[in-house]
Order: sequence, then structure tokens, then C-alpha cells
Amino acid sequence: MNEFLTWLLDAVQSVDPIVRTLLAGFAIMLETSVLIGLVVPGDTVVIVAATAVSSVLEGVILGIAVVIGAVIGESIGFWLGRYLGPRIQHSKLGRRIGEENWARSERYLRRRGGPAIFISRFLPVLHSLVPLTVGMSGYPYRRFLAWTIPACVIWSTLYISVAAVAAGTYRELADRLHYAGYIFVGVIVLFLVLVFVSKKVIERAERKHLEQDGPDESPVADVKD
Repeated sequence: MNEFLTWLLDAVQSVDPIVRTLLAGFAIMLETSVLIGLVVPGDTVVIVAATAVSSVLEGVILGIAVVIGAVIGESIGFWLGRYLGPRIQHSKLGRRIGEENWARSERYLRRRGGPAIFISRFLPVLHSLVPLTVGMSGYPYRRFLAWTIPACVIWSTLYISVAAVAAGTYRELADRLHYAGYIFVGVIVLFLVLVFVSKKVIERAERKHLEQDGPDESPVADVKD
């Protein structure tokens, strides 16, 4: 296990830091873009790139690139929603998302307003649909950025820190512990499981909240700050 992981981590680290950073930013831009984000594993690319971080400066630069990529991706969703929202919703790809998910995104935005933009970054499906729905609602772009940028910063910091610390710890222990590779894999798997469970808990709580409130027939444009 140690030999394989060392080879894998060395292979990632051998990639030019600029290329790694740009790839991570581009991947997360796609991951946060409307519809594309449902199939592009941007978070996985960020974790892999973060395992090659060897200094605080590299981590900060990677974090900045990821945040910029995420904000660009969500901004793309916002402006597509502003100008092409209904067309996308009723397109072939939009129909594959499901009317229930579109309706849930709209209800979520109406009920929560600005906090919905922040929380959606950590939720499956909604992280791609909410920016589009926000754009359709006429919500001001500056306020959208004010909610989504902090969420992107927290998200990127969490993912990069865990992956970088786990990889760094493994490199320190690899020569002394033959089971260091299992510790590294265990930490990453535990982190991903915790992220998955947290997303499900938040998603279930928000879904329950919406169901208790009942249907809301107010227009999408009536969004709270």
C-alpha cells in the first residue's frame, strides 16, 4: 500500500504546480456550472491537487484558484438563469433534472433567500440549480456574490486542508509505519463519508422544512435578502 500511494502522490506532485492549480480551478468551475456540475467531479480533482501541496503558500494559491473557479462557475449559472433560465429548464437537459428538483430549488430560494445561496454550495443537485434559479428570480448579482463567495471560501479551505494535511502526515509516517497508507486512505474516506452524511442531513432538514411550510405559489422573484 505504501509503495503504491507514494508512487501516486509523487506522480501528482510531479505535475507542474501551475498546471495542477489551473486544472483544479477549471474543474471546480465546471462542477459549479449549471447542469455540468451534476457530472463533473470537481471536488475529487481538488482533493487530488491538494495532496501535492507542500507549503502554506501553495495551499493558499490553490485555494484562491478554486474559489475563483467556483465563483466563475456559479456566476455562469446565475447569468444563464438571468437570460436563458426558462429555456434551459424546459430543454432536454433541463427535463432530465426533473421538475421536482427545479420546483424544490425555487421553493428553497423563496423560503431561505440569501442563506439558501450560501447553504446550497454544500448540497447535491441544488449547488448547480440554485445559481440558475437565483438568476431567474432577478436577485441582485452583488448580493448573490456576497452569499456565495464566503461559502466557496469555506468549502475550498475544508477540502484543501484535509487533503494536504493527510498527504503530509502520510509522507512523514511512510518510512516508519508499514500501514501508513491505510491511515491516509482511512482519513480521506472518513472525510468523504462525513461530507456525504452532512450533506444528507442538511438536505433532509431543508426538505422537511419546505414540506412543513407547504406549497408556496408566490413568484420566484419574491426572494428574501
